[in-house]
Amino acid sequence: MQQVDAAAILDIAMAGTSATLLARRWESALLVNVDNETLSRLLANKEAMAALEKIEGFRNLNSEIKTIINKSEKVKQAKTGNRKLTSEELRKLSAEEKEYKSKRKLIQEKLIKFATRIPIFMYLTDFREFSLKDVITQIEPGLFKKVTGLEVKDFQLLVSLNLFNESLMNDAVYKFKRYEDSSLTYTGIDKHKDQNVGLYSTVLSREDYDAMKKYD
Repeated sequence: MQQVDAAAILDIAMAGTSATLLARRWESALLVNVDNETLSRLLANKEAMAALEKIEGFRNLNSEIKTIINKSEKVKQAKTGNRKLTSEELRKLSAEEKEYKSKRKLIQEKLIKFATRIPIFMYLTDFREFSLKDVITQIEPGLFKKVTGLEVKDFQLLVSLNLFNESLMNDAVYKFKRYEDSSLTYTGIDKHKDQNVGLYSTVLSREDYDAMKKYD
């Protein structure tokens, strides 16, 4: 048996903290939009489609999006029509609905997998006082490309199409930094003390950031 103090316990607890564990906080379907309207905007933008196809796993994206849009619209029209469907038509409709929902979920999962690379980028950068958007576009664009595989302009294009939910990204960055706080201060040293805290597209004063703790 060996006596340990609070700092030692925290040291043991935080030993398993890694960029991967922090990234799991971003595994939320709410961060990405895969509704028909968003997918239609994406499909109509050749640059955005090309940008996504640079990401591993996004091959055949064009045909998958077309299938989702066409079959979901077909199912919607059939369900809202006045004519009563036969049992055979209902069976086919159910199969088509299952197919497009499966493809939609697959695209969603791929986008979420990409989104989890963003906190890895945050984990590697030391610029907590700037908004993540500024860090990505102005301070460390090279590191962002290395971690995510995307050029900054490509990521900005995907965000502009509402593929990623900006307001929820702000919230996700906030929660990430709350979680990360313990790994920055458990040694008793916090070099970010009194600094502002950047979220995705906005910056909180240290006073506001600390005041929000009671609502967490």
